[in-house]
Amino acid sequence: MIAIDNILISEDIIDSYFRCNLESCKGACCYEGDLGAPVSDEEVPILEEVYQKIKHMLPRENRNVIEKNGVTKYYKDLEGMGTQLINGGPCVFLIKDELGISKCGIEQAYYQGLTKFKKPISCHLYPIRITENPKQGFIAVNYDRWEICDPACKAGKKEKVPLYKFLQESITRRFGEAFYEELASAADHKKSISGS
Repeated sequence: MIAIDNILISEDIIDSYFRCNLESCKGACCYEGDLGAPVSDEEVPILEEVYQKIKHMLPRENRNVIEKNGVTKYYKDLEGMGTQLINGGPCVFLIKDELGISKCGIEQAYYQGLTKFKKPISCHLYPIRITENPKQGFIAVNYDRWEICDPACKAGKKEKVPLYKFLQESITRRFGEAFYEELASAADHKKSISGS
């Protein structure tokens, strides 16, 4: 475990290799599972605003679910809000490209300049998951291993891309540049003493 201020980081974050391989997994993290993507209270109104800008990009079924149920719902297992799902499956913001690869409609709109919001931070950080414990006063940063990401693990290992480096943008977005630099320094130190 690595501690930076009140943030506890699993060493898996620096020891594991990862690079998304959408050609192999087809974006399965957007349609597998039975919970929506975790969303913070601050992100709910942002998603509602973004939806108005991007709804023309979403399939009719997705729009129908959002119009009927909203962009988010409360999930007991998450102990908080998450994106709505379509019949317990895909995220309502999922779109598919011409190759059948699932992608985030919000992120595609971001790349087109339709919104300044890239996507929920939980999606941007995946496969890192954040657990906050306000009573204990700490934040835990863990690697959420899931077999659908096996192709990403293989690609990262082949290209020697550590998980924390692959997620530099999202880690910096969530915790700031100084935090990322400390994490990278801790990774370099560990590597130097292990000789790997």
